[in-house]
Amino acid sequence: MLTAAAGTAPSFLTRTALAAQNPNGLTSLSSVTDDRILVVVQLSGGNDGLNTIIPYTDDRYYEFRPTLALSRPQQIRVNDELAVHAALRPLQRVFDEGECTWIQGVGYPNPNRSHFRSMEIWQTASDASEQIRTGWIGRYFDNACSGAPGVPEAVTIGRELPAAMRRANGHDAGITVERPDQFAWATRGRTTTHRRQQRDMLQFLQQPEHTPLQGSTIDYLQHTALQAIASTDVIAAAERSYRSTVDYPSTRFGHSLQQIAKLISGGVAGRVYYASIGGFDTHASQAGVHTRLLNDLSTSLVAFRQDLIRLRQWERVAVMGFSEFGRRVDENGSQGTDHGAAGPMFVMGKHFQGGFVGKHPPLDQLGRSDLIFHTDFRQVYATLLQNWLGTDPLPILGSNFEPIQI
Repeated sequence: MLTAAAGTAPSFLTRTALAAQNPNGLTSLSSVTDDRILVVVQLSGGNDGLNTIIPYTDDRYYEFRPTLALSRPQQIRVNDELAVHAALRPLQRVFDEGECTWIQGVGYPNPNRSHFRSMEIWQTASDASEQIRTGWIGRYFDNACSGAPGVPEAVTIGRELPAAMRRANGHDAGITVERPDQFAWATRGRTTTHRRQQRDMLQFLQQPEHTPLQGSTIDYLQHTALQAIASTDVIAAAERSYRSTVDYPSTRFGHSLQQIAKLISGGVAGRVYYASIGGFDTHASQAGVHTRLLNDLSTSLVAFRQDLIRLRQWERVAVMGFSEFGRRVDENGSQGTDHGAAGPMFVMGKHFQGGFVGKHPPLDQLGRSDLIFHTDFRQVYATLLQNWLGTDPLPILGSNFEPIQI
């Protein structure tokens, strides 16, 4: 597309057209395995980890939750101590096959109960007491990858990029796409007015010395326009080539994972994909809402795995799921739970060991009615950076975090 449009596209775009059209244009340091993909799943709102992984033999669980404690039919008992929510039954089959790992008791020191601040901590991999402008995924690309200009190094499914994607140069890592079939840069324009506006904008970006914009501002606009134009053909080709017999749930999250499967199967050179499922802020009437959300999470992930197995892509993919915090151990007066601290994470993939990692936080040792963490979430990041993406986590995370065995 870009080479054909050379007569109208500005030079900063056409210079990189060849690189942008290379589906393998993302390069990396020699230690990084180029064909591996990380899919990050964000459970927004604060997932109730205690009703996700249940210490069903502990009487205190039922005492703290007289109405919300899950009964025997609502549990899938995994071993002599732990059960999972029955809504996770599809995912439990993957767990039984050794390709899903639950990491228990994950959090960070001095937990923050604000949605915004705690999510920022997780996305920037900061301490609770510090503010970091860049995101942990953005720093991964800054330190470990030298992407070809215009190639989407990362893809977020949604309306906006998460803070995790912020890079040190002021750009964001990759692009955001809500629907790949509608992702396009209309080079010919829809109307005469639209074509004129588009041409004027491109000329404006090409000649920053004639505008009041300087330095990083014009560089950011150039970068953004380049990403939009250069990614169009790659994403359109992936959309056209995708064929699937797998039924995904008819939900926003199911749709998001199907979009990621399309892009992976179509050769889009993204190293990291990001999707979210919201609604976990269950202060009232939690039981039905939480069941629905976990069922959506479980069935969507299983469909995604089945699709990638069919497409012969599953061995390249690792999935990591997290939420900004867990919830209080004791239920509130509205048959819900309030913001808490520690909770579980999960990872999925062909190369994981499966099972539970770490002990369930004991219910007789609480901090302000919260489960107390024993695994820092940055240990999980360090593990995936080092053992999956093949890069040194230290310059990305800023400190040494001991990897865990997953």
